[in-house]
Amino acid sequence: MHKSIANMNNEISNERLEFLGDAILDAVVAEMLYVRYPDEDEGYLTKIKSKIVNRRTLGMIGNEMEISKVLRYNQSRTIKLETLEGNAFEALIGAIYLDGGLKSVKKSIENHILLKYIDLNTILEEEIDFKSKLFIWSQKNHFELTFEVISEENRGAEWIYIVRVMIGEQEYGRGIGSSKKRAEQAASKETLELIGIV
Repeated sequence: MHKSIANMNNEISNERLEFLGDAILDAVVAEMLYVRYPDEDEGYLTKIKSKIVNRRTLGMIGNEMEISKVLRYNQSRTIKLETLEGNAFEALIGAIYLDGGLKSVKKSIENHILLKYIDLNTILEEEIDFKSKLFIWSQKNHFELTFEVISEENRGAEWIYIVRVMIGEQEYGRGIGSSKKRAEQAASKETLELIGIV
């Protein structure tokens, strides 16, 4: 129940549950990313989390779940339904937490919400294509960009590649990876950090 109608009828709105759900959702997604991506730093994990837990995404989830069918609100007022749906979704997470505890809410978020409504692979692809970002930057600034393999070493079960980024004659970032592509991405990321883009 939204406050726009709760206040009219002296009933309790979903605002307190929304507050709780927001914190729970944030913590569950943060833990999931922390466990799933052990080699990524805090900045990267924060970016990914903010793409999952934000007003637009939560509104979209609430809309696709058709929360508006059970949401009570004052329809005579001009209220953005997408925002109400996102807030009501957070309230639902808060209610699941109070009803079933952390284990239940984690199961709901990881096995239902994230699988059905969030395309994590697309989010990650958008975020980790550092090489493309670097190419766009170099073309825009008319810099010559090359990737050089410094070493490749077979360590039994896997190969390890070290790649460096050259902008003109100047060396910038270096990257290590189990494939040239991964090493280039790592080198591109370090270069973007050095030139102040990420």
